[in-house]
Amino acid sequence: LNFWLQVCPRGERANIQKVCERCTESPELYDWLYLGFMAMLPLVLHWFFIEWYSGKKSALLQHLTAMLECSVSAVVTLLLTDPVGKLSIRSCQVQMLSDWYTMLYNPSPDYINTLHCTQEAVYPLYTIVLIYYAFCLVLMMLLRPLLVKKIARGLVKSDRFRSIYAALYFFPIVTVLQAIGGGLLYYAFPYIILVLSLVTLAVYMSASEIQSFRTLVAKKKRLVVLLSHWLLHAYGIISISLLDKLELSLPLLALVPGPTLFYIATAKFTEPSRILSEGGTGH
Repeated sequence: LNFWLQVCPRGERANIQKVCERCTESPELYDWLYLGFMAMLPLVLHWFFIEWYSGKKSALLQHLTAMLECSVSAVVTLLLTDPVGKLSIRSCQVQMLSDWYTMLYNPSPDYINTLHCTQEAVYPLYTIVLIYYAFCLVLMMLLRPLLVKKIARGLVKSDRFRSIYAALYFFPIVTVLQAIGGGLLYYAFPYIILVLSLVTLAVYMSASEIQSFRTLVAKKKRLVVLLSHWLLHAYGIISISLLDKLELSLPLLALVPGPTLFYIATAKFTEPSRILSEGGTGH
């Protein structure tokens, strides 16, 4: 809201003097990491449901197609964002949490009438994610059904398109999540990445009955999953470090393999059969 009680045009923001100024700054590294997290979210969900519902033969090609859909959507979104035709964007700097929720701060100068001055003070971090999700959904609907129909003939008809049906459910969910909780996600996403990556890694290693390095490297798929989680660990650590001083926190990246090493070292002590047998001998 500027001095004349008018909404600043999109791409502009009121300065300290309450005058609208065009946002000309480049996003900070933390902003790019946030956008990367929001871009990875539908891709990871795609991969999860493809792995869950699809056959082994068709899963790999569907994984690659999902990555292609999200990559093309990201490039197109950047090209359509000001400055149009370039992979760079200009943005307004995020100063506080309330910048994400300007609709909650509409003024009432006479304490009777409310002036609706909602604007995107964090331009374009709020809307660019929603545009990206729209392109992801459109490309998925154009490409994936044709691909699944050709390569998933071995599956029952009702099972072929389950990963696509799942996407039709989670895309509205992540869209509402961004629309309502975008500001909270902006500050919390590094911790969300760390917690979820640790939990999913532990669940995967437990379900795969990985209790030693030999069983870990027995299959290439397990190594791919492990390296993916390590990358997520590092992504979360770097994002958290940017909230303080990155240079002082880089040594923390050495802790990335820590959860895996801890799990393998302690898995033999928590094996259910061993606990039951020891309990039986105790009686």
